[in-house]
Amino acid sequence: MPLTLQRISRTGRGYIEPLLKVGEAQPLHMVLIPGGSFLMGSPDNELERLEREGPQHPVSVAKFLMGRYSVTQAQWRAVAALPKAEKELKPNPSKFKGNDLPVERISWYEAVEFCDRLTKHTGRPYRLPSEAEWEYACRAGTTTPFNFGDTITTEVANYDGDYTYGNSPKGKNRRTTAAVGQLNNANAYGLSDMHGNVYEWCQDHWHDNYEGAPTDGTAWIEGGNDDLRVIRGGSCDDYPRFCRSAYRLDDSPDFRSYDAGFRVSCSAPRALQ
Repeated sequence: MPLTLQRISRTGRGYIEPLLKVGEAQPLHMVLIPGGSFLMGSPDNELERLEREGPQHPVSVAKFLMGRYSVTQAQWRAVAALPKAEKELKPNPSKFKGNDLPVERISWYEAVEFCDRLTKHTGRPYRLPSEAEWEYACRAGTTTPFNFGDTITTEVANYDGDYTYGNSPKGKNRRTTAAVGQLNNANAYGLSDMHGNVYEWCQDHWHDNYEGAPTDGTAWIEGGNDDLRVIRGGSCDDYPRFCRSAYRLDDSPDFRSYDAGFRVSCSAPRALQ
C-alpha cells in the first residue's frame, strides 16, 4: 500500500493506516518522530530515581514512526482477525472494556504477533519500539521527570492520584484505564498518554542498568536477561514516580496484566532517512 505523509496533529506529520479506517476501530495514527540525540536515563539528582535508570548516557536516534496512542481494543480486534503469523490472539483480552480504551492483558509475545500481522497485511515494518526510542519519543526534547515538567497531576495523566510526586497535589484514582487521548496530554511530538494509563512493551531484553548500552537507539538484546523484557510508562494503578520518562521495569514476555499494553513503531521509509 502506498504511503503518503500528512499533517495529522498540530505538532507533526505522519500517516493514518488504511487498515483501521473501517468498522468500529479508530484509525491507527502513526507520527513521524524526528531523528536526534538525547541523554537517556535519569540524572543522579532526580527525585525518586532508581539505580536501574543510570548511568545517563548520550544516544542518537534515527527517524522513525510511532503510534500516537496506545493500541486500542477495537484496533486489536481488527488485527486479531487477520491471518496468524505464529501465535493465536484472543479478540477481547482486556479487563476494562471499551473500543477506545487501550488494549491490556497483552503479553510481549502477543504484542509482537500483532506487529507481525500488521506488517504482513500492509507491507510496512511494524514492530515494538526499542527502549531508547520509547524514552526519546516520550521526552520529546525535555529533560524533566515528565514531558510536561517537574511534576504530574491526574488532570494530565491517569495514575493512582492518592499518591503524589514532589509538590504535586493529590488527585483522582480512576481505578480504570482511560480512553486514549482523553486527557489531551500530547507531547511536543504529538504522542499522547506516554505517562500512565498502561505500561508499554519495548523490544529490549532486560539489563540491570545502562552499562554497555547501545548508543545508536537500537534495541539492546545482547547479554542481560533474555527471560525478561523492558516495559515503560507507568499505569492507571501505579504511583506517579513510576510514570517518569526514565522509569523502567522488567517483566516476563508471557506476563499479562490489566495495566500492560503497547504502542507500535515503524522504521521510517528510506525516502525520509
